[in-house]
Order: sequence, then structure tokens, then C-alpha cells
Amino acid sequence: MTNVTMIKRVLFFKTITVPFSSGSRRCSTRVSTGELKAAVTESAQPSPLSGEASLYVHWPYCLRRCSYCNFNKYIPKADNSSIMADCLQRETETLLRLSQVSSITSVFFGGGTPSLAHPSTIEKVLESISRHASLADSAEVTIEVNPTPVGMSRLEEFHRSGVNRFSIGVQSLQDKDLKLLGRDHNSQHALRTLAEARRLCPGRVSVDVMFGRPGQTLDSWERELSELLRVCDDHVSLYQLTVERGTALFKQVEQGQLALPAEEVMAAMYHSARTLLLQHGFQQYEVSNFARRNAVSHHNMNYWKGGQYIGVGPGAHGRFAPLEEGRAVREARVQTLEPDFWIQEVQHRGHATRRRIPLPSPLGLLEEVLAMGLRLTEGIAHQHWHIFCPEADLRTVFGTYPDVQNLLLSGHLILDDRGLRCSWDGLALLDGMLPTLLLALEGHMSP
Repeated sequence: MTNVTMIKRVLFFKTITVPFSSGSRRCSTRVSTGELKAAVTESAQPSPLSGEASLYVHWPYCLRRCSYCNFNKYIPKADNSSIMADCLQRETETLLRLSQVSSITSVFFGGGTPSLAHPSTIEKVLESISRHASLADSAEVTIEVNPTPVGMSRLEEFHRSGVNRFSIGVQSLQDKDLKLLGRDHNSQHALRTLAEARRLCPGRVSVDVMFGRPGQTLDSWERELSELLRVCDDHVSLYQLTVERGTALFKQVEQGQLALPAEEVMAAMYHSARTLLLQHGFQQYEVSNFARRNAVSHHNMNYWKGGQYIGVGPGAHGRFAPLEEGRAVREARVQTLEPDFWIQEVQHRGHATRRRIPLPSPLGLLEEVLAMGLRLTEGIAHQHWHIFCPEADLRTVFGTYPDVQNLLLSGHLILDDRGLRCSWDGLALLDGMLPTLLLALEGHMSP
């Protein structure tokens, strides 16, 4: 899956009432000690221009395109995996030099289907990182895995190459739904891959599961999720199926061949899943993400807390300041989308950044801090907001804005000594509240 992982992985309901040295990295059965809240709170508290960043690597190739997929992925016309690996290394080195970051705190290999890449590609990229920045042995290194027999057969090699966390794209345990979605695995493939991943990295395996599928009912969803929770590890990412224009699924729904559950049913599915996950010991720490025994995704936490990140590969996104060029302003950067053109550009100039958007004013950065931070159940702490906005605290910006006051009175939003956050009910309605909060922010920042 592409980064920003959180861009793809969005679960916002409409307003309704109801991104080292060779050798294996040690897998730990615990991400950290203490309560999950501490694990989340102790994740990176980045400054806008800190010497740290996370790094996302995009492998753009898939063997097939799923019916719901509109992501930046391609069916390869020929085997150019060796060229792709060389270019991923080169772009990694170029962007690391450009950013001047001294430490990479996490690495995420997404796609596409990165489990199609040869494990040596993973090892080479990690070696490239270590030549230009610090990458601790304990740093989280995740790869997304398509749970096919081929994907499962490479898990141990990926682990030896430096991966210490797996994200398994289970999506469903219903074979008919997997076929409908165009997935190239079945439920037994998924269960066997999950078991092997847990053997290699106990406590550091995440599963993706999707709800709101055509023909799905609340009862069938609860049974399926219960079955998955009996065999999964300590992290679950929960996503509502979205129908994107231009996909095969969109056409099927538009023509009336398939019907999605009603919006109210999907809201009930989300609510039920949150409750069921809690009953199994999972604490929700973000709109779509749940963990027990502190197994939070530290890579994604860096996104949600507004940290710097470097995007490598076709279509990857980044947010960092190109200090080597003498620029101390963070930029939003997007790499060339199409793999063949991306390869040509990397071979010609070392990187394939297609778009660079400076974020010179505080507003653009604060909008991201707000939108990403409120996805976390802990919300935005006063101290964290002060890192990005020392001129005005949360109460000054939001506390007196009339429409925000209405959200506070409704109980969907909380502003107290801890900071600004959504309530349990409010988290499911975040996209409906964000426009009001963004208007309050813009109103305060405007001259």
C-alpha cells in the first residue's frame, strides 16, 4: 500500500448520528513496557525540523489489480526488479543526503505488493539507510505482505533481511468476498501466512481487515471478526470498504450488480467492531487502529504526530525540509508516479521528485497537525501543539469559537487539561467535525 499509509487507510464516516546493517533484526514480543497509552504518548514527539524522520519505500508492482483498488500500482510488463531495487537504493541515498536527517526511526515497505520484491531488495535499502543515517537495531521495519503461498514462503527471508514487523493484508476470511474483491489469496492462505508471521515475529504482526463489503450483514461481520480475533496477533487495522470512481467495483455498484450495506449498517459495523476488539483486549489508539500489549505502529504514529518522513519510490509522498539546499522550510513532496518514468528520472538525477510544495506558513502545517492528531484517541496534547504553534495554545485557538463550543457541549469533542481530542462517539464523526475546526484555525491564523 502506498504512503502516506494514513492517506490510503482512512476510516471517516459521513456526519451521521448513530512510510542498518545486514542481518536479522530481533523481534520482540513487546513493543514497549507499560500501558498502551504510554506507548502512544512516548512515540515520537517531533519538532517540525528535528534530525529524525521515518522512511517509506513504495514497491509499485502487483500481479493483479483488486476490484476496489485505485492506488498507485502497476502490473509489470517485464521483470525489472533488479533495476527497481538499484533505483530504490539510489533515491533513498539522495533524499537522505538532501534531508540531512541524522536518524531514521522506522521504515515501512508498502505498495503495490512489496512482498513480491526479492528479500535482497529490502536488505539493500536498509544498508543504504545505514550508510547515510542512524538506524537502530530496535527500529521498527515493517513490510506489507499479501498472504499468498508466495508471500508466506518469503517471510523468513524478509525477516533475515531486516524486517521485524509484518502487516498482513487479510481483508476477509470469506472466500467468496475475497474473490469478489479480486484478491489472489483465500482464507486458508491468510491463516497460514498469519501463523508463520507470528512464529517469526510474535507480538509484531498486524492484520488488515475490511468491512462494508457487498452483501455483508452486521451479524456476518461480527462472526468473521470474532474468528479473526481468535488467531490474530496484537495489532488490527480496520477499514471500511470505499468505492472509488474508475475501479471495477465502482462500475458494478453503479450498474446495480452489487449493493453495499447502508450507511447506518456500516456505522453499526464500526461500533460493533470497536466494542468486540475491546472485549478481546485491544485498545483503540487511532480511528482505524487497535493494539494490545503496546503493539502500536510507531511508523504511523510519526505520521499522525506531524513528524518528518521521507517517501521513496514511485508515487511516494514525503514531508521534510531539504536542508542540503539551504532550505529550512518543510516541503510536501511527491515522487513521479509511473515506474518507468520514475526509473529514468532516478537514473538521470538521483531522485524523481515530481512536485515540491513549500509549507512556509504555519497554517498549512498546523492543518496537518490538527487533522492527523485528532485521528488519535489521545488527541493533541497541549505540549505537542506548542511544538508547532508556540504563539497560541489550543484553548486560545479553539475554545472560544462558537461552532467548536457546540461540539464541546455535544460531547463529541473534549478540550481540557490534557489537550484536544474526540470522545468515543466523536471519533467516528471526525470528518464531520474537521471543517469546523479548520475554520476556527484559519480564522485565528488570518490577519
